[in-house]
Amino acid sequence: MSDPKSEIPAGPADDTSPADDTSASASPAKTTNTSAAGAAATSASPAGAASAGAVTMTADTPPSHGPEGHGRGEAQVRRAPVVLGPLARLGQARHLGLVAALVLLAIVGLVTVPENFATTSNLVSILSLAATIGVITVGATFVIIGGGIDLSVGAVMALASVWATTLATQAYGPLIMIVCAVLVGTAAGLVNGFLIAYGRMVPFIATLAMLVAARGLAQRMSDRRTQLVQQGNEMIVELSTTRVLGVPVLVYIFALVVVVGWVVLNRTTFGRRTYAVGGNPEAARLAGINVRRHTMLLYALSGLCCGIAAVLIMARTTTGSSTHGDLYELDAIAAVIIGGTLLTGGRGSIIGSILGLLIFTVITNLFILNGLNTSDQLIAKGLIIVVAVLLQRRSLESRT
Repeated sequence: MSDPKSEIPAGPADDTSPADDTSASASPAKTTNTSAAGAAATSASPAGAASAGAVTMTADTPPSHGPEGHGRGEAQVRRAPVVLGPLARLGQARHLGLVAALVLLAIVGLVTVPENFATTSNLVSILSLAATIGVITVGATFVIIGGGIDLSVGAVMALASVWATTLATQAYGPLIMIVCAVLVGTAAGLVNGFLIAYGRMVPFIATLAMLVAARGLAQRMSDRRTQLVQQGNEMIVELSTTRVLGVPVLVYIFALVVVVGWVVLNRTTFGRRTYAVGGNPEAARLAGINVRRHTMLLYALSGLCCGIAAVLIMARTTTGSSTHGDLYELDAIAAVIIGGTLLTGGRGSIIGSILGLLIFTVITNLFILNGLNTSDQLIAKGLIIVVAVLLQRRSLESRT
């Protein structure tokens, strides 16, 4: 199974801006150490265009020109799965390490609080707590793999929950409340993406500004008050209270978002382009990807996940509040990092991010059950993040 990052799609003709076409055709002999640039170079000749999306180039590999170059490109395509096999195994090993960490935490829970930890109600509680941040984590995974960062997810979720629970919105019923939350989250994500992709703002600054603005707008709309879900809109609350096979519906919504996110990232052109843009934006542009538009869509996807998370938190708390989602951005980013996604972009997985999230959620649960101080819990999370980043850097250095 090949790593998605190694396959850079040439992209359809209507997804390439005129500037991209000019750059690609003007530099047919340019070589780089990325597969995307190799694809652009190969596609300069009619014979090499067919294999442009899967050619693996190295720093000492000459560009493909004419019949001989095309032959070398085909050989590279045939050898690609052999080269990528170890990388796929490394990814699986990383996931096994996260599973082992979860098992270790479960053993700690069974030893310290056996009467409370290994109960059905506690396991359901862990899943319910993970659901809201988990949906946000899926969106954050896409953004970080694409080479960005989104600090505004918690504030955007709060803004969506407040907007959806105003009296004017609730008067239209629960379905309109859900649509409102999703649209508000997506719109905020689009603003982030536009500022970053077309306004050329640094992602950290753009999303930091959105964090402050969204939180302030939520406070202004709610007058710093908690807005209750009114009678007649119980459908929202039932997402948390209704259970199927003993599990709340909101957990199934979380699982559905994870499955859809995994499929999009691993089985679609959008996912392959996300890895390409995060790995090397310039090479992705030369390969025919509209990098700006794709970046904006990544942030819109993150905002969409924030809107869905707003619906889940309204179901759990029966409220909309400007205080919802406080520090959720840090939890989501930490879960993504622990899951093995590179902060520099180009590598990561949905499964790894969710395993990292479950590790954080179980740690929080253990601290609560053992009656430990919340500040100690934050210190433990901080240490885990530092260790995860150090291990990530060591892994990269050992491969280079």
